[in-house]
Amino acid sequence: MFALTTRLQEGLAELQRRPDRGDISITTVIIWVAAVTGALVIAGTIAAVIAKYNGNLSGI
Repeated sequence: MFALTTRLQEGLAELQRRPDRGDISITTVIIWVAAVTGALVIAGTIAAVIAKYNGNLSGI
C-alpha cells in the first residue's frame, strides 16, 4: 500500500511539473476504438466461418 501511495504522489508531482503530459487526443482515441472494433469484427467473422464449416474441416 505504501508503494502505491508513493507512486501516486510521484505521479501527481509530475503532473504539476508538466501539466500537458498524458493528454490523449481525440484522434488517438478514435483510431484505437476503430482498430479494436475492426479486430473484433475480423475475429468474429473467422469464428463464424469456422463454426459454419466445422464439419467439413474435421477431415483435414
